[in-house]
Amino acid sequence: MSAVSRPFWIALGAVSIFFHLWLIFSGLVPNLVSRPLHMALALPWALVFVAKTPWQKISGLILTVIGLGACLWVAFNHSMLGDQYGFLVGNLQIAISFALLVIVLEMARRAIGWPLPSVAAIALLYGFFGEYIPGEFGHGGLPIESMLGTLTIAEGGLWGSLTGVSVSIVAIFVIFGAILNGGEAGQGFMNVAGAAAGRLRGGAAKVSVISSALFGSISGSASANVASTGAITLPAMTKLGYPKRLAAAVEAVASSGGQIMPPLMGAGAFVMVELTGRPYVEIMVAAILPAILYFLAVWVGINAFALRYDLPGVPEKDRPDTRAVIVTSAFFLVPFAILLWGMFGGGYTPQYAACLAMIAGAALLFLDGNLQFSLARTGERFTEVCLSAGRQVSMIAAIILCASIVIGVLGLTGLGVKITSLLLSGSGGMLWPALLLTAIACLILGMEVPTTAAYVICVSVAGPALTELGLDPLQAHLFVFWFALLSTITPPVCGAVFIAAGMVEENWLKVAGTAMALGIGLYIVPLAMIANGSLIDLAANPVWAIAAALKVAIGLTAISYGIISPRHIAVRAGLVAVGLLAIFVVGI
Repeated sequence: MSAVSRPFWIALGAVSIFFHLWLIFSGLVPNLVSRPLHMALALPWALVFVAKTPWQKISGLILTVIGLGACLWVAFNHSMLGDQYGFLVGNLQIAISFALLVIVLEMARRAIGWPLPSVAAIALLYGFFGEYIPGEFGHGGLPIESMLGTLTIAEGGLWGSLTGVSVSIVAIFVIFGAILNGGEAGQGFMNVAGAAAGRLRGGAAKVSVISSALFGSISGSASANVASTGAITLPAMTKLGYPKRLAAAVEAVASSGGQIMPPLMGAGAFVMVELTGRPYVEIMVAAILPAILYFLAVWVGINAFALRYDLPGVPEKDRPDTRAVIVTSAFFLVPFAILLWGMFGGGYTPQYAACLAMIAGAALLFLDGNLQFSLARTGERFTEVCLSAGRQVSMIAAIILCASIVIGVLGLTGLGVKITSLLLSGSGGMLWPALLLTAIACLILGMEVPTTAAYVICVSVAGPALTELGLDPLQAHLFVFWFALLSTITPPVCGAVFIAAGMVEENWLKVAGTAMALGIGLYIVPLAMIANGSLIDLAANPVWAIAAALKVAIGLTAISYGIISPRHIAVRAGLVAVGLLAIFVVGI
């Protein structure tokens, strides 16, 4: 980004922020207006801002102009298009439809690479030519005007409910996260973590766990979490003599947990609201005990590694003083308190509560950790908020728009129902084999596709099968979401591990092996949610939920020590066996 273009991007980010806030406070805006405008604002970021070569910039500008024209045409003609019931009329509308689909694929490709747009392109090809596939996996054929119309001018496909979540909820929380990250909240996370765990054995690693859990709960991105908190925690651990592979693994595993840690949980939780029909607060409460268990397993794993290595705490001189902890913690506690009050006490929608919390967060941008005001620093913070929010909103938009193509084609062609039937028959009508097949599918798809998109695609085909086999819909969705997250630490594609390994200059395979041992909870907790259904029923049955959590915690502790501790192999195998029995066999 050149100095000449910087003001343009700052202004565009500000427009994006005000547009999404305006939608919350302005009342009802037609979906065929708000959702195309959401895409229009994302286009320059996804196609031009990320350009690295002159050709990419020129082609990005051309596609942006075409995309803007198409999005604005849909928004201005929303009344007429609503009367067409998803059926295109004339060559102009067909051309606009093709342009929108191609541009969305290119947005996603430039934002996150080839895998997701490749899946979406294959889905489109299936929609066009699937009638020529013999057998049950063919379809009866779709008129091009009907298929393209449903995907691009009706409230399905590009402008469906997933995009609605991106517009009205995810964008708001992304902006909220950008505001918190723009100020002292990040330092507040580090100070609280340092004060809470710095003096403990393995304290530097535990500081990474706490700070990454706090930061990740608002960033919702394992990679962003590693890059930000890791810049502080990784040098601190290696300086104290922690093995590089352990330091990188701790950061990768802790950062991966941000997407399952309430209150925000990235974009996935908000998509889950739309897909399950459950209130956001209910999903957040259901997710809290499993998330705590995940981080408990990481904590226990660090203690187990401390039996192998001398893992000292953070030196006293490097730990924050009490005043710094109290002052900087207010920079995230005040907005978080307002957010939680708005959702639980005030009865507001999550996005409205986030707007209230955002006001407090924006006011705190005027002050630093010493409670001093600087106009120049404040101006720089607000410009960074605009840039960060604009960039992140566009990335989420590109992912969700592209995933919406896949979901739209699955619904139009009936392929989703056919895959669901295949899953049911392949599992022999038994729940646990179906869970295994679903987990494998989530892991494979998640290796190349962002967590939210992998979750949406997998749950669209596997969710109905799992619920038909007796799972509560929320159980099925949380199970799929957790397994879609596995690829952050599981080879061969493990994004968080790659970044952390690169930052400490360690072999990524060594880091991945250690990360999988530390992050064993990521593999076991979703299975525990199935075996112990009350684990996610904290709101309705708190006593049974806590009892189930204690049982799983004992099992996870035994398994983690069994995998990591340097004891005799027979003792370790016995601990793992006891842990598995505690989680999956012993009743409460």
